[in-house]
Amino acid sequence: MGVLFNYYTAADDRAAAGAIVRDDDEPFGTGYDEFTVKGIDPMVGLLPAESLLTGRPEAQLAADPGRNRLVAMLEDGEIVALTIPDALRDALTAADHHTLTAAGLSWSRSDTFDMLPDEAHLTEFLEQLAALARRAASRGHHLYCWICP
Repeated sequence: MGVLFNYYTAADDRAAAGAIVRDDDEPFGTGYDEFTVKGIDPMVGLLPAESLLTGRPEAQLAADPGRNRLVAMLEDGEIVALTIPDALRDALTAADHHTLTAAGLSWSRSDTFDMLPDEAHLTEFLEQLAALARRAASRGHHLYCWICP
C-alpha cells in the first residue's frame, strides 16, 4: 500500500498528538481536518516547495529546529506526528493559484523525487495544502502531518 502522509490541523501540539494517540476505538485522524497523500514526505519531499513558497533557502529551512518536530509517536516510530512550520502555513495561506502552479512546476523539476513527478499532481497537492492552511489560519490552528506505513 505504501506510506501514507496525512496532513491535518490542530490547535496545538497536544491536540495534534490526539490524531494518533487515541483513547477510543476510532481510526487515526478521526475528528481532524485532514487529507491523505502518498509520496509527499514533509521532512524531505516538501522541502523544495517550502523553499519556493517561503523564499528561504532549503539549507536554512532544514536547519530550523522547529521544522518537523516530533509531537507524538506510536509503536517505536511506526506512526509519528510531526509539526509543519507556521511560516509554510502562512505562505500557503497567502499564495494564489498562479503562485501554487508556478511552485508545483518548479518543484516537479527538483531532484527531490526518485521518479519525475507529474507537475499537475504536485500543484493539486499544493492547492489542497493551501486550502487546509487557510482553514487552519482562520481558526488559529497549526499544520501537522502524521505518517503511517
